[in-house]
Amino acid sequence: MSSAAEQEAVAGRESVAGDRVAGDGRPAVAVNGVRAATPLQPTVPVRPGPPAPLGAHVRTGPDGAAGTGFALWAGGAEGVELCLFDERGGESRARLTELTDGVWHGFVPGVLPGTRYGYRVHGRWDPWTGARWNPAKLLLDPYARAVDGDYGTSGLPPQVYGHVRDWPEQHVADTVRDDRDSAPYVPKGVVVHDDDDRADDRRPGTPWADTVLYELHVKGFTQRHPGIPGELRGTYAGLAHPAAIEHLVRLGVTAVELLPVHQFAHEDHLLRRGLRNHWGYNSVGWFAPHAGYAALGTGGQQVGEFKRMVRALHAAGIEVVLDVVYNHTAEANELGPTLSLKGIDNRGHYRLRADARRYADHTGCGNTLDVVQPQTLRLITDSLRYWVTEMGVDGFRFDLAAALARTADGDDVDMRAPFLSVIAQDPVLRGVKLIAEPWDVGPGGYRAGAFPPLWSEWNDRYRDAVRDFWRPGAADLREIGYRLSGSSDLYDWGGRRPYASVNFVTAHDGFTLRDLVSYERKHNEANGEGNRDGTDDNRSWNCGAEGESDDADVLALRRRQLRNLLATLLLSTGVPMLVAGDEMGRTQRGNNNAYCQDNETGWVDWELLAEPGWQALFDLTSRLIALRRRHPVLRRRTFYSGRAHGGDGLRDLAWFTARGTEMTEEDWYAPTATLGMYLSGRDIPDRDERGERVLDDSFLAILHAGDEPADVLLPGLPWARRYEVVVDTGREDQAGPPATTHPADTTITVLGRTVLLLRAVG
Repeated sequence: MSSAAEQEAVAGRESVAGDRVAGDGRPAVAVNGVRAATPLQPTVPVRPGPPAPLGAHVRTGPDGAAGTGFALWAGGAEGVELCLFDERGGESRARLTELTDGVWHGFVPGVLPGTRYGYRVHGRWDPWTGARWNPAKLLLDPYARAVDGDYGTSGLPPQVYGHVRDWPEQHVADTVRDDRDSAPYVPKGVVVHDDDDRADDRRPGTPWADTVLYELHVKGFTQRHPGIPGELRGTYAGLAHPAAIEHLVRLGVTAVELLPVHQFAHEDHLLRRGLRNHWGYNSVGWFAPHAGYAALGTGGQQVGEFKRMVRALHAAGIEVVLDVVYNHTAEANELGPTLSLKGIDNRGHYRLRADARRYADHTGCGNTLDVVQPQTLRLITDSLRYWVTEMGVDGFRFDLAAALARTADGDDVDMRAPFLSVIAQDPVLRGVKLIAEPWDVGPGGYRAGAFPPLWSEWNDRYRDAVRDFWRPGAADLREIGYRLSGSSDLYDWGGRRPYASVNFVTAHDGFTLRDLVSYERKHNEANGEGNRDGTDDNRSWNCGAEGESDDADVLALRRRQLRNLLATLLLSTGVPMLVAGDEMGRTQRGNNNAYCQDNETGWVDWELLAEPGWQALFDLTSRLIALRRRHPVLRRRTFYSGRAHGGDGLRDLAWFTARGTEMTEEDWYAPTATLGMYLSGRDIPDRDERGERVLDDSFLAILHAGDEPADVLLPGLPWARRYEVVVDTGREDQAGPPATTHPADTTITVLGRTVLLLRAVG
């Protein structure tokens, strides 16, 4: 149906007779043609207050009276009501009459920390032009520092939608306004006054090249931990508990990358199936720690709890990086709920299609925030600075970061976009760790290797190359060579360094490491989507049996493959990222899209560490991280040149065949399962703090992905006189390093599917 025909269909219904019309003459239809009665609310005296900062801030008025200043950007609105709620849910309203540069603001005496609040924003209801104001909907302040309550447990109530969700003519349902009050059904912002200045907090300040990331979920990591008290499991306080931190310290990681902790909402379709959004990529509040992870209360206590978690991790030498979602919101498309920005100023925050009624979707989640708009850019950057300066975090991983760099028309991605330019010159943000997921789902959205200096990127080409190398079939040696040595083909430009590449084999999205070697097909039936969700491009190998197996040979091969994948990751140049639980064999039973599995599928199983095989895997992972920490040649700050820097003819990086000869151009194209990589510790171009050359041991890594053992000739001089085995993934027992030494120019037998790391001596 055409837009004009849709408008005529709505206008022609008898139930809208006598109703108020939209700004251009089209009818603004209320539910069933009858306006819901709005009881008169007590009014609250409001005084003039400053338009900045945005949000709710406790202060003292000119007469010395304590209260709170409120400021909300709603540039196109006709009026804004501040709504205050008592402990029983009773509502009082204050009309904000001060308007400065699109910001509605005022000061309310007597409003103190712990007060619940929200906004009702007045304006035209004209979805045909993108105007979706509806004062019947209580809106969450996007600057709220804390949030109390949720949007329902068995489905989103129809009252939280700005339009009539069950309108019989669904093709125009989003244009029919629902005037039922949403206040009883939505969470409220909480006025917070936190005087914790973090004076005793000491940031670790780990250099990028020394960083080992550990992606974890606050609840998933702590929910089943036996050493964390029951009342703290699943919470920020649980992650701050010594039992949780002790595991991180033993493992040796330097930073945790937390899955989203901004306030988020659960999707209606999940709630109706008895599921929840476990991962949290559905943000609705960008200043508030998600209330569901708070142990001490949701009346503002979650702010202090989060800060104490950060301080505890910092005290252990561990940085905190947040996975943040600024590309889309929980309000979905035109058929989604009205929770915050949609009702504050829809056109001022979202990218809309040419018809203005529908949303541009470059995220696959229904909407895309319009970061070209100054107020939206301000919201994002204010939020980022808040988490750094007030909450103490050390960096951010940006979900679908390409969406933040789209041009004004949305047709392309521009690395000179306002968002990236603002970050580059911001004195706070340019100094923290910045990680891009360098793609979105829109046109031209895949931009791996394109982000400017200051940025590191999730390197999915590393993931794919490593997975391909270790599964059956002829791997592309040129591809794995680039990935092992820092991906210079992607990042060696504009002054970028090898740590621009965040190397990973698994992430929250996809198979766990154990499932990667146990399943060739996804098994997502529990998600309730007919196993249609999740990628089919897993590049996995089940080692001969799909799923759980009691075959001893299959299980031994799987454990060896896990050792191979972890060794490859932690010996590669770049920044390694592990996923919580992979170091001890966590499984999701083949579910490669466990976003809605807030249960044992999505939680770390700590009982695995009681099994000798999985404890051995943890020990190997910890030993590899420690090895990386001791040897700067394994965490280079500059790219390899491949040239000889001294008179001995030794190059900083050399590649070898199983025959002990250096790789030729033809060798890179020949099918083979064996690759040798020589890393020279005598040719590191770095200088230490005293300005002296950094010298290290040299290493030869042999990666053999074939099923059968391979004879490998060890290179002689000038590379080495002998070689000491440091890591051998072919060994089932990983309790300590092997003590084997081999003379150079001799042939050794490397077991099938094995990584050998040898120290070059002499």
